[in-house]
Amino acid sequence: MRKLLGIFIIFIFAAVIILPAVIIEGLSLFRPPVQVQEGRQLVRVYFHQTGTVQIFPLEQYIAGVVAGEMPAEFAVEALKAQAVAARTYTLKKIEEARVKPDELHPHADICTDPAHCQAYADDDVLRRRWGLFNYWRYKNKIQEAVRATQRMVLTYQGKLIDPVYHANGGGRTERAADVWGRDLPYLQSVPSPWDKDAPRYQSTVAMTLEDLDRRLGVSLTAVPAASLSPGGGAIKVLERTATGRVKTIKIGGKTFAATELRRLLGLPSTDFTWQVQGDNLIFTVTGYGHGVGMSQYGANGMAREGKNFAEILAYYYRGTRIENR
Repeated sequence: MRKLLGIFIIFIFAAVIILPAVIIEGLSLFRPPVQVQEGRQLVRVYFHQTGTVQIFPLEQYIAGVVAGEMPAEFAVEALKAQAVAARTYTLKKIEEARVKPDELHPHADICTDPAHCQAYADDDVLRRRWGLFNYWRYKNKIQEAVRATQRMVLTYQGKLIDPVYHANGGGRTERAADVWGRDLPYLQSVPSPWDKDAPRYQSTVAMTLEDLDRRLGVSLTAVPAASLSPGGGAIKVLERTATGRVKTIKIGGKTFAATELRRLLGLPSTDFTWQVQGDNLIFTVTGYGHGVGMSQYGANGMAREGKNFAEILAYYYRGTRIENR
């Protein structure tokens, strides 16, 4: 009888105390994480996927940018560096929109196209990407990085900088002058050895000659294969940057800036070589992105070595300061 009474008491304790606690803890995974302080600054965001404009509190928007631009698995200090860069970029875009609206999104300060502005991921996207359990964990991690750097921006001589960034620089970042023709003292080339840990540090892109002709408006299909190989003459690098990336290249009698060629062919970066395989041209590409400013994988590598977000930003954006705005 005493044994049955003991079992009954344990059952009642589990039903009244333990089970509700488990249920409450489980339901908490489905609740959105605590939001960052929103503040008064608003940002108008053009969603290029839908053609609509939405208005967000700045810090809420920055959290979505960090989630869209940088892997949540990265070290917190790297996420903090990304938050400061994204906030600076956004506030600079707001300043510019007041003077001259962007023709691609004239009724918004910024857009969600990473090729033009910054990526952005909302909660629905993040739940699908991470799953419900990781959503709670990663979202809070990103929110904490945004909260810890709230109001912080990067300046040079008192003005907001253009804090461009990219996935990985292939071992060394690029000067802004070599990519966009505009020299900025804080966007200079620096070694970025941590990039070698990036999954897309080196990649290959295969393209048929017919497809290449169509994209570039040339006629390489009529050219002998030997002429297409490096040193053959049909494809010739005319100029390289100080880091060895292609700057200008001549293909089938037409000259292209490497940045334009990268866009037309969908190459990960302008640091590439090529070879001919039958009717295909195979590009071997190092790095991912334009290569200017902060390397995101470089930032993560520095953070894992113990560097904080301020040290990361000072390394990739030379001569800048962190200020509160």
